[in-house]
Amino acid sequence: MSEEQPPVELRILRAMRRTLTNVAKDTYTPAGMRHPLSEETINDIRECLALISRRENELGGMAGNDRPHFTDEVRDMVVVQIDTRNLQKKD
Repeated sequence: MSEEQPPVELRILRAMRRTLTNVAKDTYTPAGMRHPLSEETINDIRECLALISRRENELGGMAGNDRPHFTDEVRDMVVVQIDTRNLQKKD
């Protein structure tokens, strides 16, 4: 059984996210050292990653996927009302 390939736009977004996060990892500098990227470039990378996330969420919403979920995450919540009027407090 073969899985369906994600749309081209989603594959492009994933590649861009991977590339930008690798740039951030490769240029990491310890505290106190001067970063090789300018503050403007760092902010541009952050903005690009935010835009990528937003578009991925939009594409997921169109496909019926609200957002990624952990496999053990409870997705359907049930609210149960508990009547505590008849409970007695122990002294």
